[in-house]
Amino acid sequence: MSTSVKTIDTPVLHEEPLIRGNPTFDAVTEKISAIAEAKTPKMWYVAIGISSSLMLMLFAMILYLIWEGIGIWGLNIPVGWGWAIVNFVFWVGIGHAGTLISAILFLFRQKWRTSINRFAEAMTLFAVICALIFPGIHVGRIWVAYWMIPLPNQMVMWPNFRSPLLWDIFAVGTYFTVSLLFWYTGLIPDLATMRDRAKTKIRKLILGIFSLGWRGGNRQWQHYEMAYLLLAGLSTPLVLSVHSVVSTDFATSVIPGWHTTIFPPYFVAGAIFSGFAMVSTLAIITRKIYGLENFITVNHLEKMNKIMLVTGMMVGYAYGCEFFIAWYGGNDYERFAFINRAFGPYAWAYWTMISCNVLVPQIFWSKKLRTSIPVMFIAALLINVGMWFERFVIVVSSLHRDFLPSSWDYYTPTVFDIGMFVGSFGLFFTLFLVFLRFVPIIAMSEVKGVLPQADSHHEGGHQ
Repeated sequence: MSTSVKTIDTPVLHEEPLIRGNPTFDAVTEKISAIAEAKTPKMWYVAIGISSSLMLMLFAMILYLIWEGIGIWGLNIPVGWGWAIVNFVFWVGIGHAGTLISAILFLFRQKWRTSINRFAEAMTLFAVICALIFPGIHVGRIWVAYWMIPLPNQMVMWPNFRSPLLWDIFAVGTYFTVSLLFWYTGLIPDLATMRDRAKTKIRKLILGIFSLGWRGGNRQWQHYEMAYLLLAGLSTPLVLSVHSVVSTDFATSVIPGWHTTIFPPYFVAGAIFSGFAMVSTLAIITRKIYGLENFITVNHLEKMNKIMLVTGMMVGYAYGCEFFIAWYGGNDYERFAFINRAFGPYAWAYWTMISCNVLVPQIFWSKKLRTSIPVMFIAALLINVGMWFERFVIVVSSLHRDFLPSSWDYYTPTVFDIGMFVGSFGLFFTLFLVFLRFVPIIAMSEVKGVLPQADSHHEGGHQ
């Protein structure tokens, strides 16, 4: 008696390759290194000229601010925090995606991060530099700003460790230091590659110094991977702690609209949301200008859009929670603060925030729209606009109508508020353009590690 076994053919799902074109190791090195080694394009000079002009405008306005005082801003009696703090929170948030892509996705072994982590990390550093400027110039007496640093001074006076401003110094300073070490550690193998390709003595000397004598030996790779893993583990809690600390600048007060425990997770989700939008914006422009479509594929951008969809829904949920808490808590001041946000003098800012942060990301439910380059570029820009307005709504709409109606006033920015905000973008893009010109913008060693031929079991992998 014979029995027959019926088999079911299951379809094999072939995932889209992370790097298109199946390049060789040499092709990866040649393509990415050539960007930094080629003759400087004329358009780069035009771009750096515009951005550096805006940066110089920022520094000129800061010097005038030190000379004249913060009265040149639009601050008034109820609104003691204006665009400077709005810009600070905005830029700190922008800097979160770099560490998330580099550290957390590395710990979760997400290979798609390899094409975008390098300039995402660079973006983190430049955004944090822009952020650190604003609390420093907002203190009024800027010549004693060193009091915020925990060092004894000539008056034997130590900082007030209960001040959220001091917490910002610790949190953002630590975040910048660890992010810089993490970024530089990942750069070492690529700098050594460029050192070996250098054709001038000066270039070979400079790259030789920064590559720390890297030769690519087995022991060096072991130490490198251990250091990279430890720094990734150290960076991961910083992603959560830094913006949580920034949120306590608000949450420790008794101002209606600020006095809430939802701020730390709400701020962290918003920071990742805005950070990924900025990474997506820069990635789309960079891949187009330098012809990196095979390295930064639509697959990479689609994954970032999915993360923006998730974090955008978390931010929208937080908006709803704030209104529910204000109603359910029974506090008349809290209830008025949120009604005032939605229907008061700054309703235009509130509904701009809702439109950009809650409604725009919903288009990413559609795969067709999620994979369309023009659509995702416009959506990323609108999300960044919305996240700036979110910080504006939190700061200004909560302050301009406080407990005393006799103190109510309308905040209007001056030309110096606007100029410093625009100038901060000049500083950011100046640093980013210098990075694009002199540093490998994609991690060559990591990209090679996710290619099929890097697998020893791959056909021809032994060659």
